[in-house]
Amino acid sequence: MPRIRIITLTVIAMVAFAGNSLLCRAALRHTSIDSASFTIVRIVAGAAVLWLAARLHSSSLAGKGNWLSALALFAYAACFSFAYVSLPAATGALLLFGAVQATMIGHGLWKGERLGLLQGIGMALALGGLILLLLPGLSAPPLASSLLMLGAGIAWGIYSLRGKGAGDPTRVTAGNFLRAVPFAATLSLFMLNDTNLDETGLWYAAASGALASGAGYAIWYAALPALRATTAAIVQLSVPVIAALGGIMFLNESMTLRLVIASAAVLGGIALFLSRRRL
Repeated sequence: MPRIRIITLTVIAMVAFAGNSLLCRAALRHTSIDSASFTIVRIVAGAAVLWLAARLHSSSLAGKGNWLSALALFAYAACFSFAYVSLPAATGALLLFGAVQATMIGHGLWKGERLGLLQGIGMALALGGLILLLLPGLSAPPLASSLLMLGAGIAWGIYSLRGKGAGDPTRVTAGNFLRAVPFAATLSLFMLNDTNLDETGLWYAAASGALASGAGYAIWYAALPALRATTAAIVQLSVPVIAALGGIMFLNESMTLRLVIASAAVLGGIALFLSRRRL
């Protein structure tokens, strides 16, 4: 694959991933759609696009997804939607990304991986950044929403770990999105009294599922084989930064000093950890 195409696909995928935060925050802040409805529309739209991508472009018949992974996917999507009721886009993306990486690093340590000095410093720096962000204060994000977003990150970390070696990633992700639909439908029925199907909000949710999730994952999986594992991990550090810039440009969100310092600590610590890790 030509280098320029790899770079282009990677940039598009990172923008799409950041777009999930921006679209969800825009929908829940500027429209009256409820979080459960946003979740099911996002999952259904994502499932449709990924199913089509798998049928048209999949190079392997291996992998169809499974129910446990689908449950983790649903938990991520639901916690994500409810968290963004009150979290700014940048804060939510940073908490999500930090929790995903912490989950995957923690799994590696539990499996017996050893930390070098720089890895230990990087992990301590990243955890310190998350703690700083969540400390009480005027600029601290709402605790309940922050915990929901951390839960979303843990769920996505678990989903990612379960997906390793499961077969063709596009087919597996499509299968898991399809299996997540009944979970999302059950949540919508449970939250029926709070349902509000705002038209603009529905379009945001559909775009989040079809473009930022479905098309974004398909594009990422197209670029991923051409990237080294370390490069693929580090390039994802750009997602919270893109979300922060998008929040400022499109959602009139402000960048606090606490968020700037926490972001530098979390993203810098993770980059330091990954740069010395054999992947």
